[in-house]
Order: sequence, then structure tokens, then C-alpha cells
Amino acid sequence: MPRIRCHYADCVFLDDGYCSAAAVEIDPDTGCGTYSPNDEAGQNEDWEDELEEWEDDEGEDEDEEWLDEEEDDI
Repeated sequence: MPRIRCHYADCVFLDDGYCSAAAVEIDPDTGCGTYSPNDEAGQNEDWEDELEEWEDDEGEDEDEEWLDEEEDDI
């Protein structure tokens, strides 16, 4: 039986880094359809805020690097 390594840290089917669900549905665009968050993990709003800030910062850096490269080519 194949084993599927899971990268969700809070999935109820997670067992030592592998999925323990009887059946798994994977969509290439949306990811794991079998994923179900663990009640113990809950939703941490602080984590979501930090993630949004990180994504905002990352986008700005990429734009600045792209602009710097464009100026060097001129």
C-alpha cells in the first residue's frame, strides 16, 4: 500500500508525517481534498496575521529586485 507524506501540520489524518486516511482525494489545483484540521490545533489568528505580513513583505522585495534588474539593463 502506498504511503503519502503529508505536509499539513494540523490534519486529523496525520500519523508520523504520513496520511492515515483510508482514501485520499488530491486535486492538483487546490491540494488535498481529504484534509481536515485537527480541533486541538484550532485557528490561530496571530499566525494568519503574520502570514499576511510576510506575504506583503515578500511581494515588495520581488518588485524591487525586478526594478533593479531592469535599471541595470538600460
